[in-house]
Amino acid sequence: MAEYTFREVIAQAMSEEMRKDESIYLMGEEVAEYNGAYKASKGMLDEFGPKRVIDTPIAELGFTGISVGAAMNGNRPIVEFMTFNFSLVGIDQIINNAAKIRQMSGGQWNCPIVFRGPTASAGQLGATHSQAFENWFANCPGLKVVVPSNPYDAKGLLKTAIQDNDPVIFMESEQMYGDKMEIPEEEYYIPIGKADIKKEGKDVTLVSFGKIMKLAIQAAEDLAKEGISVEVIDLRTVRPLDFDTILASVKKTNRLVILEEAWPFASISSEITYMVQQKAFDYLDAPIKRITTPDAPAPYSAALFAEWFPKLEKVKEEIKKAMYVK
Repeated sequence: MAEYTFREVIAQAMSEEMRKDESIYLMGEEVAEYNGAYKASKGMLDEFGPKRVIDTPIAELGFTGISVGAAMNGNRPIVEFMTFNFSLVGIDQIINNAAKIRQMSGGQWNCPIVFRGPTASAGQLGATHSQAFENWFANCPGLKVVVPSNPYDAKGLLKTAIQDNDPVIFMESEQMYGDKMEIPEEEYYIPIGKADIKKEGKDVTLVSFGKIMKLAIQAAEDLAKEGISVEVIDLRTVRPLDFDTILASVKKTNRLVILEEAWPFASISSEITYMVQQKAFDYLDAPIKRITTPDAPAPYSAALFAEWFPKLEKVKEEIKKAMYVK
């Protein structure tokens, strides 16, 4: 085992797969000469050269479309968006071409692409650069959506995503690139669509994913000191969503709280809430609680942003409400 940062394991995962398969290449803004906007492709240009690590113009619609055509012709592109906010410029190619070409061609073409980059907020970046789009992409049949919360999961999931024969949306966080974790030296893969129980508990289930998992873990640790046993589930993948793990946990704890860094309307937590009440209603001893960002764009002001972003105390408060504890 050796300790690596989130950005380092992203580069490791891409490089390990590119060494095996010459059809895999990386393209995006500043991924080559600059080693990536967040240094998540550091050293890759030197190893693989400019034909496989390609700097693109600031033209997401163009290079997203190029990647779809390349994938249909036998390549396996990895497309980096400097932020998923910028993917909106190329979202027509993702939704109307990458996600649908297998079905529309009757299975004659598949589209093995990984679209990766940071999602959600990263501090004072303003409303247009602080948006969580996991639920947007998860709404579209044909796409898989992966949102890891730590370096170990990120490496294993990204390697699996690169080998997948369908398009995968792989969402990271600018605020996690410096996170460190011990990573095995031997190769490993993590299956897409399988949640992970980060902490076992018996009183209440807390479900989350992505960088806000840190709040979930901290809340569970704090409440353990007060005698409340919280089971923490990291979804890791929001499409396909591992309902079985959630349902099994709810049937054990009889309570559910969902923490998500997104707007509340039509969110991932909305889907989980529906499925749990549909399949495990009789196991619930309290209404399902959820914590999201407010139904408003992210403010730029540091003081306002601190109020907008979910707080640790709010998470603990909602868990206690689910427990009928004051």
